[in-house]
Amino acid sequence: MEKIIRLNRELAYTGSVLKIYRDTVVSNGVEEIFDFIHHDGAAAVLPVMDDGKILMVRQYRNALDRFTLEIPAGKLDRPDEPMIECAGRELEEETGYRSEHIEYLMTVNTTVAFCNEKIGVYIARDLIPSKQHLDADESIDVEAWEVKDLLDLIYSGKMTDGKTVAAILAHAQREGIR
Repeated sequence: MEKIIRLNRELAYTGSVLKIYRDTVVSNGVEEIFDFIHHDGAAAVLPVMDDGKILMVRQYRNALDRFTLEIPAGKLDRPDEPMIECAGRELEEETGYRSEHIEYLMTVNTTVAFCNEKIGVYIARDLIPSKQHLDADESIDVEAWEVKDLLDLIYSGKMTDGKTVAAILAHAQREGIR
């Protein structure tokens, strides 16, 4: 494999959630310019109710200009925040449930071609009713779904959120759900 050398990384934009860089790279002897998006990371949680249903959140996503059905998730409050703590916080904030039984499921890199966003995905069981703590600009509906119905949404192309698809498929595989 050809050695790839980054010659320069220049900050082009700083936003509230990400930083965009312009990288100058030499690959196969050719100098190229790449866009690179830095994200501090996030966590997501698959909340499993006692009856096996999954708590999902329906919320508006500006990038898609539509409402999506997802597992609860959010960005880390600080780059060194443990992802499991973020997952627990997002579970309670978005669903109004908390859990003392949160376990690691997987890590997902969302868009490896141009972004380093990494999402730690967890499973929460033994859910304890609490209270939603939504941000002022958030409007989230919480819905309980059967795993088989979520799988139907995935396979029909109606559910496309990467972290949610990965989490549901991994959970279904572990539990032997088809």
